Amino acid sequence: MASHFKVYILKLRNGSYYVGHTNDLQRRLQEHREGIACSHTKKYSIRRLLWSESQPDRANAAKREREIKGWSRMKKEALWKREVGSS
Repeated sequence: MASHFKVYILKLRNGSYYVGHTNDLQRRLQEHREGIACSHTKKYSIRRLLWSESQPDRANAAKREREIKGWSRMKKEALWKREVGSS
């Protein structure tokens, strides 16, 4: 069974990171770009998608989002730097 949920990290124009989860990443990114997804990304605008990860269901995606939100900036950056280094 394919995963239908993604946890993702966006880089915002002010240099901060936004962590979220969704069952439709392309739609959610469009909502962020249009400023209709949340007030934070509307205020600071997204620059780009940095990282995403599949999760088997909404509960796991929400749990992983909360986990990552609690991490330091350095630990978040290690997620995509590790993936780039292993490619």
